[in-house]
Amino acid sequence: MPLVDMPLKELKKYRGTNPKPEDFDEYWDSSLREMRSINPKPELVLSDFKTPFAECYDLYYTGIGGARIHAKLVKPRNVFEPCPAELVFHGYSGRSPEWGGLLAMAASGFVSVAMDCRGQAGESEDVGHHKGNTLNGHIIRGLEDNNPKRLLFRDIFLDTAELAGIVMKLDFVDEKRVVARGGSQGGALTLACASLEPKIKLAFATYPFLCDYKRVWEMDMAERAYAELKRYFRNFDPKHEREDLIFTKLGYIDVQFLVPRIKAKVKMVTGLMDDVCPPSTQFAAFNKMLCEKESIIYPDFGHEDLPGEWENDYYMWVLNEFNIEL
Repeated sequence: MPLVDMPLKELKKYRGTNPKPEDFDEYWDSSLREMRSINPKPELVLSDFKTPFAECYDLYYTGIGGARIHAKLVKPRNVFEPCPAELVFHGYSGRSPEWGGLLAMAASGFVSVAMDCRGQAGESEDVGHHKGNTLNGHIIRGLEDNNPKRLLFRDIFLDTAELAGIVMKLDFVDEKRVVARGGSQGGALTLACASLEPKIKLAFATYPFLCDYKRVWEMDMAERAYAELKRYFRNFDPKHEREDLIFTKLGYIDVQFLVPRIKAKVKMVTGLMDDVCPPSTQFAAFNKMLCEKESIIYPDFGHEDLPGEWENDYYMWVLNEFNIEL
């Protein structure tokens, strides 16, 4: 079959190209301490959207930098014991699913919570004040700052972990049965969330974004989702005099270096024809995971809807893992 990347045999051995900052672990440990020092002030506001079997809420909480973050929360009605929960993360530039997209899990007895990424299409705040590019470029947002803690995706990764902690403390959630899921950017945020919140039980990441930036560059695939890498070099380093420094700095928000922290059981779904998030970049993360894990391959598919993925790969797996009878 045709390939856009390495053969599968090589993918299973690939360990990544992007450089890792020497102080990576210290960077994230101190970032987590900063997050935990914040009073998130969570607020649940009953939505105007109604269903006969579930209650729908807007959840607001305060994240890094004082940004007020928004998520949709759906919980089953008339349930008197703590429920399992899922955390849902959306694709790049998008927003949380419509309420209807969360109802299947609520009908199955789950609390379903979907976060809006700050600065994208949903209701979460982007408090900004970053030096340099702020147009169509969240990967490169903050790269021109001397302090790597100004990288925007650091804040977004922390928003996912803070959300997980808030949801786990809700009296109607069983903190021992929480799953994170998402595709593309949502897949990256799923892995980041499970890395930064070790109580996450399951993680289901579909063709995760935000992995192995230098590999994307060397494959000449800095297009579409990764186009801002090319834009950054053209605007800020046209001779590539700082190329090593730039990719090392991006290493702070490279998911492949976070995933060794994951304690959850992980499933990662990859289409071998993916020319948006190349398979090798995904496997750079998968191969560094130290947890129980499984790779699911769709050989003829790219960055697109995958037949049976939600019903079979995700839904039935989660019900089985959480001992929910059919």
